[in-house]
Amino acid sequence: MRTEISFSPAFAMATIHLDAGESASAEAGAMVAMSPSIDITTSTQGGMLKGLKRSVLGGESFFMNRFAATGPDAHVVVAPALPGDVITWPLTGNTVYLQSGSYLASPDSIDIDSKWGGAKTFFSKEGLFMLKCSGTGDLIVSSYGAVQAIDLAAGQAYTVDTGHMVGWDEGVTYEVKKVGNWKSTMLGGEGLVVHLTGPGRVYLQTRSPENFIDWLAPKLPTQRS
Repeated sequence: MRTEISFSPAFAMATIHLDAGESASAEAGAMVAMSPSIDITTSTQGGMLKGLKRSVLGGESFFMNRFAATGPDAHVVVAPALPGDVITWPLTGNTVYLQSGSYLASPDSIDIDSKWGGAKTFFSKEGLFMLKCSGTGDLIVSSYGAVQAIDLAAGQAYTVDTGHMVGWDEGVTYEVKKVGNWKSTMLGGEGLVVHLTGPGRVYLQTRSPENFIDWLAPKLPTQRS
């Protein structure tokens, strides 16, 4: 499997090239185009319970599409719903975590599951669950806006607004906190943040979907208007 990313960082899409016998899975609705030598099947990818966990708990689609190469020049083009960047995150048998909405596609050698985040994520905008991605291969990740990688050394701390998180290595510890006191949190416009501690890599996005919704909602026509 080889991934070619085009039109970064504003309106990126990924072309997944598959050799004979290879296949990849993608979030439902992510497919833009595909070659005639691709066979597509739709399933819960791991059974009913796993699909339900991803959908209800992880914020992803209940079903996923699987694209299998059946001939030469097999490729499928995928893109996220929101404008932004797409990157590949190479996994070598390790585990990473993605916030809801950042998963785009992956080879069959990577397992996608949901994970309980614990009580410390109760007030997080991303909710109580996240996507756990484990295995080997290139995990294809999307962001709203551009994406930035930050490598944290052991013990190095960093603070990120919850709406700007994309993903992090398993070795990175995290804790959801208030920006300052409750007055700053509720009235200062920053909300809650994630306090991260290395070692490991963290990916951020330059725009927040929650902030966009907060900006857009008052401008939408109401039934009265």
